Amino acid sequence: MPIDILDFEKPIGALLKEIDALSAQPRTRERQQAIDALERRLEATRSEIYGRLTPWQRVMVARHANRPTVLEYASRLFTEVTEISGDRRFADDHAMVTAFARYKETPVLIVGHHKGGGGDTKQKVYRNFGYAKPEGYRKALRAMKLAEKFGCPVLAFVDTPAAFPGVESEERGVAEAIAVNLREMAALDTPIIVIVHGEGGSGGALGIAVGDRILMHEFAIYSVIPPEGCAAILWRDSNRKVEAAEALKLTAPDLVRFEVIDAIVPEPPGGAHTDHDRAAALLDEPLARALAEVSAMDPAARLEARYRKFRAMGSVGIRES
Repeated sequence: MPIDILDFEKPIGALLKEIDALSAQPRTRERQQAIDALERRLEATRSEIYGRLTPWQRVMVARHANRPTVLEYASRLFTEVTEISGDRRFADDHAMVTAFARYKETPVLIVGHHKGGGGDTKQKVYRNFGYAKPEGYRKALRAMKLAEKFGCPVLAFVDTPAAFPGVESEERGVAEAIAVNLREMAALDTPIIVIVHGEGGSGGALGIAVGDRILMHEFAIYSVIPPEGCAAILWRDSNRKVEAAEALKLTAPDLVRFEVIDAIVPEPPGGAHTDHDRAAALLDEPLARALAEVSAMDPAARLEARYRKFRAMGSVGIRES
């Protein structure tokens, strides 16, 4: 799968070109040794670059066109995946995926934003670039209520810039749809695990992100507003997005420190977009552990802990003067 090279990845791109050029030639022992040496350099270069990413560079990685989508994780981690469609009120929103499946033989519900993957423009348009409309959030809630009825845990995959901001979205009550989801998910009597695996943007992300455990990928982002919007509001200059990304504290290390998320899911060297199989394998263990922990809790205690978890977010001590 071709991988788009980000601005800060130019040394990686140069090595990939060298490897491709050698690989296209007839294989000899010496040539294979040269390829192996280049691949070792590639691994070391990726580790070095990705070990010191700035917040804005993490934003770029989180938005990478080749990052795995919810359905790509579903195909690697789940069996018997069966999508369900429609909110039974207006339409089916392709930016929001809902599917029943089995995870290690346990029936679960998968809910997730879908931006359209692989740089396919038609797919991105079909998925509305991950911008869910009110019917998407209502579809998600309809599916989660079914999961509650049948005792299926909910696994929510978050990857969206925001909820769709168009006129038709406002006409159909996007704010109300998200608010209802927040209320209902807070009281949903079944385990909920949230995985922020790409871009967790604003209320569009939070509309399916109230859960018992919040996992976040190493190079994902999660914020109340995108850096460009933050810069435009604070400084009337969207070009100050790099500064805004730093101020927003939207990275996984920031958010685990603030107790907004519970755990960081490691990614392959160079990010999840470089190796979807490896990215799914690295998610498998923390997801299984979180689901086992939450499923073992008494239902009443689980709901109380979920409520307290979200009530505590944003709490700050009052400094005495």
